[in-house]
Amino acid sequence: MEVPVYIVNGFLESGKTSFIQETMTDPDFSDGTETLLIVCEEGEVEYDEQVLKKCHTKLVVLEEEEELNQAFLKQCQSTYRPERVMIELNGMWNLENFLEEELPKSWVLVQIITIIDTSTFSNYWNNMKALMVAQFKYSDTIIFNRCDESTDKLFLRRCVKPVNRKGQIIYESAEGVTDDAGEEALPFDLEASVIEIQEEDYGLWYMDAMDQPKKYDGKTVRFLGMVYKSEKLPKNSFVPGRFAMTCCADDIAFMGMICKVGKDNKGPLTFEDLKNRQFVTVTAKIRCEFYKEYRGKGPVLYATSIEQANEPEDKVVYFT
Repeated sequence: MEVPVYIVNGFLESGKTSFIQETMTDPDFSDGTETLLIVCEEGEVEYDEQVLKKCHTKLVVLEEEEELNQAFLKQCQSTYRPERVMIELNGMWNLENFLEEELPKSWVLVQIITIIDTSTFSNYWNNMKALMVAQFKYSDTIIFNRCDESTDKLFLRRCVKPVNRKGQIIYESAEGVTDDAGEEALPFDLEASVIEIQEEDYGLWYMDAMDQPKKYDGKTVRFLGMVYKSEKLPKNSFVPGRFAMTCCADDIAFMGMICKVGKDNKGPLTFEDLKNRQFVTVTAKIRCEFYKEYRGKGPVLYATSIEQANEPEDKVVYFT
């Protein structure tokens, strides 16, 4: 029998304990399943022993990151024989290191949830951005709690989506009411015959197109990009893109979309003219199509014009 494993991640006092207790007492979740709860830090809110007992939950507390290892997990399996495992992870611990640990044979990681206190997010983002990104980079669900009327939900979304395109974002008020961010106010005209993407807007456009490719299906776009060519790409295809900083200088990555060059390309540059790291202005029609590197459907560019362009002053673009 497979044992589902849930990880709830976040900084101290972000609301992890309250979230887990509310989840365990939810009738849809509390079904008599024998649960092991591994807690990696203790905050102001403590677990109610009576609630844990009623929910058939055994509690184990760890104090040091080194204790959360393969040997410990296998010992837990042998000692408690759980049917479900929940781990309240210390937000200062390295989630990536834990994900590399080999779980006991029957344990299956099914969900990673990150809880973020919106009232302290800006402070962490400005001073501990790498740690903040590490928390939600692999998450299936990111919950921004304690939101109020002044919360800039679109800013929060722009912080998350460049590093975790598929993660679901939930905004929750202090009263527990959930909301969405609404429609992004984009700095370019989606209804224009040719959507002009300025350099400073490349990151936002890239993120929006990758997140909602159907919105751009059939649209024509023009932007400045650097050429990436490889024999691993489909015939007569290249990737025009930009180096983008999503977190810090150590987290710069090349971000672009597959572009096919065929009979619709009116030049003046042909596919054969293109050289790696050359800057070009690309005008292309976007189609929402399956592409294996996207692991599903995504934006595929069909070039209608490729022109030589000057190298920009700053080769890096920014998301926030």
